[in-house]
Amino acid sequence: MMERLIDRLPEAWREIAELATAPIAWVPRLQLAVLEFFLESPSPSIAAAKYVFLVFPALLGLVAVWCTQLSLFTLPFRSARTRYVSLLLLAWWDAARMVWMYWAGLVRLAVVLIGWGLVLAQFAVRLGAALVRHAGAAPLAAAGRATRMYVGPGLPMVALVLLALWCALEAAVFTTALGPTVTDTLLDLIGGEAAPRGTGPVLYLILMLLVLGSFACVQALVDAVRTRDHTFVGQIVLVQLFVVGFEVMFLYRELADGLTPWIAQATGLRPGAAATLALAAGGWVGVRSLTWFLFGRYGTPPLLALIARQPRAAAAAPAEIAAAVPARLWWRPSAEALRSELAWLHERGEALLEYLALPALHVLAAALNFAMILTSARPAFNLPFRNLKEATDARDGLAMADLAARKQVSL
Repeated sequence: MMERLIDRLPEAWREIAELATAPIAWVPRLQLAVLEFFLESPSPSIAAAKYVFLVFPALLGLVAVWCTQLSLFTLPFRSARTRYVSLLLLAWWDAARMVWMYWAGLVRLAVVLIGWGLVLAQFAVRLGAALVRHAGAAPLAAAGRATRMYVGPGLPMVALVLLALWCALEAAVFTTALGPTVTDTLLDLIGGEAAPRGTGPVLYLILMLLVLGSFACVQALVDAVRTRDHTFVGQIVLVQLFVVGFEVMFLYRELADGLTPWIAQATGLRPGAAATLALAAGGWVGVRSLTWFLFGRYGTPPLLALIARQPRAAAAAPAEIAAAVPARLWWRPSAEALRSELAWLHERGEALLEYLALPALHVLAAALNFAMILTSARPAFNLPFRNLKEATDARDGLAMADLAARKQVSL
């Protein structure tokens, strides 16, 4: 561009113009080379690295070169030339320092961002671990609260477990004994060659409920006798007779029929229908008595209390229910930790702004110092800035100094 301007001058002035513009003639070519360096990149990542790490230092270098070369034209007209040259040299020293501090600031910013990312990731991991721990412990905590609320302290756990195991075993035995009879009955009702697949599990559940109901009836009879409620005693005795008749007729009779061949082989007598029913009734009385006095009378009350959702000890229930309720929600510790860390992040927001702005401000301030030295023979800022407030105070102080100088000149 400068060569084109010189070519438009008269022939007699061209040599003088070339001599006069020699100190700055190479600067435009340097600008074009720098511009081509930034516009031509083999990959987007390299282009991004150039723009992040080199664009501000390149702009500072161009401003410094322009101001230094233009200063050569003003040296003959300046009074304090030694001081002016010293200021230029110090400005170049500050420019080199500010470029280094710009790169160091970018590294510090990256470290800070990584640290904050790790803090947020740590919170996410802590919250996820609390969620998994709560989800895993929720069934056990619910079972513990239900146990404390509905069965009270002093739970006879051994008796309750033995009662559950015995009912499961007795239901399995009855399922095996009644399986063929029930299958044949279903085939007669619905037709077909094979019973449905779910016949066995459904029969097992029904029989287990019947066995549990048998223990419940015995417990109701014992409670009625204990309270001496004669009306209820008569009712429960009648119910118990029907229960015994049902179990003897449909459950224990099958077991007695299974034992008939063994009895006939051992004694040589074949029991009739009445003897089979008597054997079944005796078996029911013996089995139920043994199981009741061993563990049934201890395990049935807490089982009924659990089914009815009624605490066994009414006086102790409120305190236990209050103790069973968790003092704080599972997610609250993680939320409180996040709140404190977010408060810390807000407090450090000004520091993050400084981390973002100071590297670029250092470079721009160094470039402005070159321009101020060229125009007023004094720098604008004392570099480096320790914080953003210092940069703002330096700018305000410079403005006040200029205003005071203008007032003195006007006087």
